[in-house]
Amino acid sequence: MMKFLCTLACGLLCISSFGQNQRVSAVDVTNFWMAHDSIATTTDSLKQLDYIQRLYIDKGSNGLKALIAVKEYTAPEWVHALRRYPKFWRSIRANTLAIQTKINGVEPYLAKFKQLYPALKPAGIYVTIGALRTGGTTKDSLVLIGAELVATDSTTDLSEFPEKMQSFLRRYSKTQPAKSLVLLNVHEYVHTQENRYGTNVLGQAVYEGTCDFVAQLLTNQVPALPYMQYGPAHERAIKQRFQDELFNPDFDRWFYNQTGDADQVPDLGYYMGYMICKAYYGRATDKKQAIRDMIELDYTSDQAVEQFVTTSGYFPVSLTKLRAAYEAKRPTIVRVWPALTQPVDTTVTEIRIVFSQPMDRYTATDYGSGGKAEWPITGRVGFSADRLSYTYKVTLKPDHQYSFWVNGGGFRSVDGRPLKSYEVRFKTR
Repeated sequence: MMKFLCTLACGLLCISSFGQNQRVSAVDVTNFWMAHDSIATTTDSLKQLDYIQRLYIDKGSNGLKALIAVKEYTAPEWVHALRRYPKFWRSIRANTLAIQTKINGVEPYLAKFKQLYPALKPAGIYVTIGALRTGGTTKDSLVLIGAELVATDSTTDLSEFPEKMQSFLRRYSKTQPAKSLVLLNVHEYVHTQENRYGTNVLGQAVYEGTCDFVAQLLTNQVPALPYMQYGPAHERAIKQRFQDELFNPDFDRWFYNQTGDADQVPDLGYYMGYMICKAYYGRATDKKQAIRDMIELDYTSDQAVEQFVTTSGYFPVSLTKLRAAYEAKRPTIVRVWPALTQPVDTTVTEIRIVFSQPMDRYTATDYGSGGKAEWPITGRVGFSADRLSYTYKVTLKPDHQYSFWVNGGGFRSVDGRPLKSYEVRFKTR
């Protein structure tokens, strides 16, 4: 899913080759600016909340309703954004209203998509205005656009934003996203045809790469984005690093990391996924079936994804070996203090977990196999200075069984590898 770069559309678009109407709606953009203008007439926050609710949210299209559900947007969040960044909103208004003329070229590509993939399902495209947390996403058969981000360009006033957000928007606006709306529209449309997201970096790469690759087949273009500019010249180095993290369930280092370090090229997982799909397509004798294989792949199935990637021949090393290497580098718990092999004295008030390598700041602790009845934790001291241990405060009763899980779903090494989860189990005297 392209979080910040995506499609925009206005009005109604009839795709005759589908034999039915495709609704491409921008009614929410008009409603938003009506609410904006009303909010600007008062400083009363209650009145402002009423305006955004009545004039925008309550009148919202099915697309806006879906966007609110996906992003959990609220009326106070919109009001806060309008009050906090008035120069920004004024600077993008004309661009959001001018989008209609930029979308007219999408029809032939969707018709071509139907020819290449006969199972294509119709999808609605909704242009909305969010509260600066996504430029675009999808929900079921709907493409959902946050025009306030996609409409940014060199004229956008970013002066009110914190430096980190300014840095991202400055870099993002240089790509001139409004000029790539047709291509990005096709990318998002492919997402509406796919199954659910990947469960790890590899699955998510193929999920996103499928959209970029199919969009290129249809439009003969690739996104004018940093990962597509940086990738071809640095493919070997990216690939080597990517191989090392294929099975990581944490996407942060490869996807949706546009607001990270300004020197970092974001979203390189997209490029890797694109190259995997390109390799798969190149080796296929039945090209139409290859497209179907990509779109209908079960991204939630590690087995299905790995079979697809193996067939692509993109990696010179087997995925079995790469998985083994990945598992060998994951952090583990090497010691628990006090030792729990014997019954523990009830005077113990702390349990310290020692790791095999320094850990990041994230944590996750859950009930053990005995559930709430065996939960001993009453507080936390936290990480040691060297981040090689983590200490819990406990209150213990005599002759009692205790258990809890230290989970890799939260605990992870500084290089992003999840801890091998460990259940702490012990009895007291």
